Amino acid sequence: MDSLSIVYSCGLTRRRALGLAVTALVMPTVSAFAETPAITVHKDPNCGCCTGWVRHLKDAGFTVTVEETAQLPAIRKLLGVPSDLAACHTAEIAGYVIEGHVPALALRQLLEKRPAAIGLAVPGMPAGSPGMEGGTPRKYDVVLFGATGRRSFMQFVGSEVAS
Repeated sequence: MDSLSIVYSCGLTRRRALGLAVTALVMPTVSAFAETPAITVHKDPNCGCCTGWVRHLKDAGFTVTVEETAQLPAIRKLLGVPSDLAACHTAEIAGYVIEGHVPALALRQLLEKRPAAIGLAVPGMPAGSPGMEGGTPRKYDVVLFGATGRRSFMQFVGSEVAS
C-alpha cells in the first residue's frame, strides 16, 4: 500500500492532506517562547522596581513566578551569589541564578549559549535598567559569575545593548 492509499484509507481527502502538509511546513514546530523555561523571582514584597523587572520579563515572553520573601540574603547565600554582586532581587531559571536588573535579552543569550557559570548579575540598581526606568539611562555591565571567576557578559544602556 503506497502512502497516498494510507492517507485516503484514514479518511483524509487529498485537499485535507495537502492542507496538513502545508501547515507542517509553514508553522514552526515549537515557538521560541514555548522553549523559554519558567523563571522564579525571589523579591521583597514592598519593592516596586522588582515588580517593574518582573513586568519587563513578562513583556519579553517569560513565564514568571514571584515568591515574596524577607529572606533574600539567605536565598542569595544558598544560591551562591557573591555579596558584592547582590542587588535588589534574585531569580532562578534553567539551573542559573539571576541577580538584579538583568535585561531579558541577556537572559535569552545565557539560555542560548549555556556557559558554565552560576549565573548573571547586574550589581546595584543602574538607572535605566529594566525596572529602573526614568532619568538618564547609564551604561552598565551584566556580569557572568561562577566557580572560575567573573567577566562581563554583555553591556547595556537601559534595556538596549551598548554599542
